[in-house]
Amino acid sequence: MANILSDQTTLFITCPLKLAPLLEQEIKSLGFIPESVSDVGVSIKGSIREAMALCLHSRIASRVLLLLKEFYVRTPMDMYKSVYSLPWEDIIPDDGYFTVVTSIDTKTITNTHFAGQKCKDGIVDRIRKHRQRRPDSGAEKDKTVIFLYWHHTKCSVYVDMSGTPLHRRGYRMNPWRAPMRENLAAAVISATVWAPYSMPFVNPMCGSGTLAIEAAMMASDTAPGSMRSNFGFMHVFGYDKELWRHLKFDAMEAKRECDMPRIFASDIHPGAVRIARENAKEAGVEDWISWSVCDVRNLTLPEQEGIIIMNPEYGQRLGTEKSLEEEYKDIGDLFKQKCSGWTGYVFTGNLQAAKSIGLRTSKRIPFFNADIECRLLEFPLYKGKKE
Repeated sequence: MANILSDQTTLFITCPLKLAPLLEQEIKSLGFIPESVSDVGVSIKGSIREAMALCLHSRIASRVLLLLKEFYVRTPMDMYKSVYSLPWEDIIPDDGYFTVVTSIDTKTITNTHFAGQKCKDGIVDRIRKHRQRRPDSGAEKDKTVIFLYWHHTKCSVYVDMSGTPLHRRGYRMNPWRAPMRENLAAAVISATVWAPYSMPFVNPMCGSGTLAIEAAMMASDTAPGSMRSNFGFMHVFGYDKELWRHLKFDAMEAKRECDMPRIFASDIHPGAVRIARENAKEAGVEDWISWSVCDVRNLTLPEQEGIIIMNPEYGQRLGTEKSLEEEYKDIGDLFKQKCSGWTGYVFTGNLQAAKSIGLRTSKRIPFFNADIECRLLEFPLYKGKKE
């Protein structure tokens, strides 16, 4: 049987808006050579083998899409014929299950569901012709996921190697209020000056613990995909179970043992700390984190200087404007009174409330948390007067 997914093609690694430069750095650190960078992702050359490695090791990626073919089409029938021409009988098992996800922006089609249906018809008709039976299809994304990108006259067909998005690591069994996505947390940490192997990482207002857990996974060299039992690449021809076993084994061998906790997480709510600890245990990094129930105003810092990072409420979904201003003022007081020599960070989607911190920033790095435009504010907390 031909194995089209083992051929070198374009892998498009997607990420949330504004994260592409950080994803590009990560892709390079993993030994890959980026071919192009867009607002929402990075392209490299690769096959299902490289896709498997990226799904296991990328902390910032959302999805890994393997390009099957690009076409130029004008009508739904053109698209159907182009999709039908692909060797789906060598990609999707005829006793499997697949779904089609679309991104459509063309004058030809106003109903994106119709485009997805025509794409599905092309796949089903091709497999039925060659195998006299067809796979099931529907909306679930836990098996084979096909991504149809049709903008203007350009149409690209991908296999989504990740299936469900990569930010779903599998450790966050219990979320606290408005939790940050795991890959966004990893990207935010990557944008700081933190040195994972030598510098304390302090995370007050830890909520469900995502920032602290992602930091612990970095410090311990825990592969972010090692906890997941299901990926899209497992449901296509070309999936090599033995290769995946070796990749996971090598990742487990590379994990570091904890000599002493350098990550400190706290929250005023005991329920949040309990949930965060449970999530950290699920991630296998509980020993890397020192936990406490503590009001930010009573926080005690380690002697060694490091970074202190917080993701306070924004006000869009939680809290009131007055209480937010008081909360941000407490952060500023903490920075001024106890954090001399440290580097402080506040990740927020409410820059008006952040003015109550009362300190000058050295950086204001743009991010998006879902559809909320945010900033990572960096505060160098000098000892004495800044020279």
